[in-house]
Amino acid sequence: MRLWSIDPEYIDPIGLVALWRESILALKVLKGHTKGYRNHPQLYRFRVSRDPIRAINTYIYYIWLEGIRRGYRFGNDKFDAALVDPSIRISISDSQVRYEVLHLLKKIYIRSRGWLDRIASNSCFKPHPIFRVVPGDIEPWEKLPREFDKRELEIAVIGPYEMRIRICNYD
Repeated sequence: MRLWSIDPEYIDPIGLVALWRESILALKVLKGHTKGYRNHPQLYRFRVSRDPIRAINTYIYYIWLEGIRRGYRFGNDKFDAALVDPSIRISISDSQVRYEVLHLLKKIYIRSRGWLDRIASNSCFKPHPIFRVVPGDIEPWEKLPREFDKRELEIAVIGPYEMRIRICNYD
């Protein structure tokens, strides 16, 4: 399960459909309707929010909007629109957002180079609308690969691409 902290507009088509499904699963987990995934680290930030169910519904709403913008048939019956609250903000560290941009770019390089060509020229990346970026290290719940090099959070070299990872309205 990966609940991206970056704006859904950057996520490739395969990734957006996966995010939609995983977000719906996250909603079910937070409601207590599943046996599995209850302690999944990606859910931590929602669990510690003021209202986890409102927070995850709002998170899903923005994914739904992006899906609709792209012409996907994401059903608005999968989340509770009455619980959507655009004023909700969950703090997320700048290093976490940078790490997720890097992680997404690496995934897209493998599965969707055309999409990477589209987003590689971005001068900055926005966080998902529910998140407020604050200074800090990668979140403690994130599972990092052993070979991770923190220097990649500034400039990512992925195949022939060299991209500076900046956060819009933060850097």
